[in-house]
Amino acid sequence: MSTRKAVVREDVARYARVSPAVVSYVLNKGPKRVRPETEARVLEAIKVLGYRPNAAARALKLHSQEILGLVLSAAGNALFVELANLIEDAAKAHGFAVISTNSRASAARERDHLRNLVNRQVDGILLASVEPEPDISDVTASGLPILLLGNAGSVESVPSVGADLEAGAYTAVRHLIDHGHERIGMISGPTTDVPDGREAGWSRALAEAGLPEGPLVPASPSRFSGYKAAKRLVASHGELSALFTSCDAQGVGALRAVHEAGLRIPDDIAIVSFDGSTEAEYTWPGLSTMRQPVEEMAKDAVAELLASKDGSYVPTHRRYDSRLQARGSCGCVDEDPLS
Repeated sequence: MSTRKAVVREDVARYARVSPAVVSYVLNKGPKRVRPETEARVLEAIKVLGYRPNAAARALKLHSQEILGLVLSAAGNALFVELANLIEDAAKAHGFAVISTNSRASAARERDHLRNLVNRQVDGILLASVEPEPDISDVTASGLPILLLGNAGSVESVPSVGADLEAGAYTAVRHLIDHGHERIGMISGPTTDVPDGREAGWSRALAEAGLPEGPLVPASPSRFSGYKAAKRLVASHGELSALFTSCDAQGVGALRAVHEAGLRIPDDIAIVSFDGSTEAEYTWPGLSTMRQPVEEMAKDAVAELLASKDGSYVPTHRRYDSRLQARGSCGCVDEDPLS
């Protein structure tokens, strides 16, 4: 049985009646420009012959795998799913593929993923960390570029992109205050040594309005944790009239807990969350939330990571404003009702 000979660059060149160098220019989009009609002949030859460039040889020549690593802290989080898809799109626009991993809220698993991506010699890593100040020593020791997602400015020497958490939380709580609420509790993130901007925004909004801080319950960023925290708050704080949750997943869980308690939303308890994931659109009532500009964040994150490969690059820390998407859970008419 005969084995079909692999098609090589020279075969494409002969078919298209060009030099092998021109085939390379077309495949690599440079360094020299190729006339449109010549490029069309090369692309037709590639299609007809079924030519597949040798990825390993290309990586050696370009000193690049053209692959980025992405480490998420919770891939089940609806916002992270959206962010991962947008990062993949942004990377593709630059000619890069993405390897996505999930630490499942484990710092140890996160470090394992980082080491594995370093060993795979990806071109850079985007990290949405479990921890506010992540251990990235393996990555920095390798010289590989890394960018933090959501940890804006937490590591001065590492570029980052993330929402302005304090400003967003302040806006959310001010909105609840404007609805007449005076006892506003919060379901925050897990307790850490690093102050949470969302908690600071909640506290500042209440202080400026001359209101006492409502009860605060720390919880992990999940539906079940939000559900348990809200059940605890509803059972022990009958005076509570509103809740601010640090993420949409917690907010979804809180909605269920309030419903189960036989309370009306928003008449008895209003809820506003933080993230702006698509998940918030499909609750009942619709979950009011602070929408992070994930499209812009994804594009900027990839661009910053690739720029940081330059030896003269100075790390930047980009913070983004969030926008209130008011829905039924806070007493507003949905701004973006489903049609």
